[in-house]
Amino acid sequence: MKKSLGWIIGILVVLLIFFTAFISIGNSFVRKEEAVNNNWAEVDNQLQRRSDLIPNLVQTVKGYTKHEQAAIAEVTDARSKLAGAATPETKMQANNQLDQALSRLLVVVENYPNLKASEQFTNLQYELAGSENRLAVARKRYNDAVREYNVSIRVFPRSIVAAMKGLTAKQMWEASPQARQTPKVEF
Repeated sequence: MKKSLGWIIGILVVLLIFFTAFISIGNSFVRKEEAVNNNWAEVDNQLQRRSDLIPNLVQTVKGYTKHEQAAIAEVTDARSKLAGAATPETKMQANNQLDQALSRLLVVVENYPNLKASEQFTNLQYELAGSENRLAVARKRYNDAVREYNVSIRVFPRSIVAAMKGLTAKQMWEASPQARQTPKVEF
């Protein structure tokens, strides 16, 4: 009788240890997922900050460039797509389109020396550059949190618990293919 009671107690202790480990691992996934969500919220905040600057930039450029409506319309359309994007994946795609449109608009600006000399335009460029820097930092923090989360759900024995909870890898923010190309400099 004492032997069977010892086995039962031993089995209960082992089950308690596994149950405690399961809860601990599950809670760590929650913390890591919340870190990803928090960092994404900061990326979203910086995207919104930059997006709020764009109408002022477009209006300033419109005042100087009467014949560059295609570039202005492209920026406006890309900004609208970013504002309408609901998921991180669609926001990443819309942001890449906006980056390309802004790059083309800034190339157009090169043809207008009066616009480049405008104090309002210069201030907007500084604000936009500051937003880009903040966005770069936010994207890095987001990618760091995603990497940590993705690693945690893939390592053994955590991968077993992650599979039981149905957790899947999060998507990192990747640079657009155009951003990976080396710019051509001509003199």
